[in-house]
Amino acid sequence: MSDTTPTAPEPDVSAERPISENWVWVGPHRPPVPRLLFEHMTSNWEIAEPSREVHPAATVAAERRGRLAERFAGKTLVVPTGNPKVRANDTDYRFRAGSDFFYLTGCVEPDAVLVIAPSSSGPRATLYVPERRDHQTHEFFTDARYGELWVGPRRGVTEAALYYEIDTAPLEHLEKDLASVAATDVLTLRGFDAAVDALVAPSGEDGTFATALAEQRLVKDDFEVAQLQLAIDYTVKAFEDVVRALPSAEGRGERVIEGIFNLRARVEGNDVGYDTIAASGSNATILHWTRNDGAVRRGEMLLLDAGVECHNLYTADVTRTMPVNGTFSPAQRRIYELVLAAQEAGLATVKPGVPFMAPNDAAMKVLAQGLFDLGILTEEPATALRRDRQLYRRYTLHGVSHMLGIDVHDCANARNETYHGDLREGYVLTVEPGLYFQANDLTVPEEYRGIGVRIEDDVLVTATGSRNLSAALPRGADEVEAWMAAIWAQGPTDLGF
Repeated sequence: MSDTTPTAPEPDVSAERPISENWVWVGPHRPPVPRLLFEHMTSNWEIAEPSREVHPAATVAAERRGRLAERFAGKTLVVPTGNPKVRANDTDYRFRAGSDFFYLTGCVEPDAVLVIAPSSSGPRATLYVPERRDHQTHEFFTDARYGELWVGPRRGVTEAALYYEIDTAPLEHLEKDLASVAATDVLTLRGFDAAVDALVAPSGEDGTFATALAEQRLVKDDFEVAQLQLAIDYTVKAFEDVVRALPSAEGRGERVIEGIFNLRARVEGNDVGYDTIAASGSNATILHWTRNDGAVRRGEMLLLDAGVECHNLYTADVTRTMPVNGTFSPAQRRIYELVLAAQEAGLATVKPGVPFMAPNDAAMKVLAQGLFDLGILTEEPATALRRDRQLYRRYTLHGVSHMLGIDVHDCANARNETYHGDLREGYVLTVEPGLYFQANDLTVPEEYRGIGVRIEDDVLVTATGSRNLSAALPRGADEVEAWMAAIWAQGPTDLGF
């Protein structure tokens, strides 16, 4: 990567004319730029006409803003997207828009702020975005974070208005515009932008606002379901890529698995939706194993928990556990099929009107019975499942479901009684039971120690039941073996891009 500090010759302090006439100062701790160079760099550029393309979610985003404004009639609502985050010194992480902000706008530009304000003609939404650092400004070539010669063009005030079909204003006007509104009438989504947080005094309703927005996001519209399906379809391809490359990971390690999956995520989508879990062998017993620096060995299993995030930021979240050599051992198959039976029981419960915890409860009954049958759980399943006992959880560790959408753990600000209430048409949730037998767990027969199995699918609640959006990936033990064999028959090195 090139140095992010543009160089310029030191000014000639002995020049006859004042230094400000010969040089343009571009900021603290930065060398000044010769005025001649400034004029040369900011002139003679072709001006392109703004694109007339419209964001595919513009219409649904406007409808979402309308519903939110109706919920908080008479209030001014402020939703920032956040700012670039420093990765190391003068380099930033790749920016990702705030999920709530994106849900309401479709905008992916950093530092932007959405304001929904009441007016005589109804709620009015304004998107405040930074002015472009294009060829008309010295930042064009001197600002390494925002200058367009450094980071490429972004949508400014004019371009954003057309693309997102929303009124826009320069970000520098935000402070003045908010100052004209009584602080008691402003609700802010806090914690994303310190500068925005400082503009308006906290309100006792800020938390209520964040909660309402999260709960509105629980029900997915048709656009969101389509984007989730797209992300899942890409994820299926990435799982196939991993199987295809699995023989080359032997002796090289889990990083090969992570790299192959993440390659597809960047080729097809925006990125991965969360850090890929590529857990081989006993690493599969660690729930969020993201170090991915372990060995991949024949005779062991690979637990791959991963999801592609599509360009509109919706993410898949899928887990498959597969034998590295393509064939389950008897012990591996026994545990795998127990987890699969638990998942089937959980999937069968998903429909409108049932409690969110229904898939979990159904799956845990199967797991507790299976653990008892294996001699691992020594008390009767009905006793073990009691709220004051729960001894089976030594081996299951986590719940079976969470909401899915723009965030992998979606709608986290929703009230517990709503999140854990009855399922509704349009909810998308995971169903992901697992069993994890630690390598040093003396309560487990030796043949099972070090085995971790999780099977996870993404499920849409429909009007009459549910639809498994990730059903294209095989789940049955025989199906997994046949799937792996068919991919290897095509050739282990052809990634199919």
